[in-house]
Amino acid sequence: MLIVAKEADLRIPGSRTARFEGAAYGSGVSFFHVENAPGKGPDAHVHPYSETWVVLAGTAHIRTADGETYGEPGDVVVVGPGTPHAFRAVGPQTLRMLCIHASPRIEQEFLEDARAAELAVAFEPESVG
Repeated sequence: MLIVAKEADLRIPGSRTARFEGAAYGSGVSFFHVENAPGKGPDAHVHPYSETWVVLAGTAHIRTADGETYGEPGDVVVVGPGTPHAFRAVGPQTLRMLCIHASPRIEQEFLEDARAAELAVAFEPESVG
């Protein structure tokens, strides 16, 4: 079997991020190919499987219930199953990152703001100015 998925076909409407769910292509993994402008990223959420990030360009500020770190080009960062997490693009450059989900389907549950703040994984809302 050989299947090619074109990134343009995987792009989330209104976004520069592509979403690949492996089940539709006979693959055991899924991923997001993220392209986030500085200050952008997903709110706190959790998966029932591990997630592995490969930073391709820019810098990611990653927060988990276990701590926080920064990922730079070439870095690989892993969060375990059930670990609440969020990230933001920081610095002047667009963040390009592969977010690999160890599952043929993407399963994520977003945390309520109060719970995310309690776990210290929330980011402050962007200020408009």
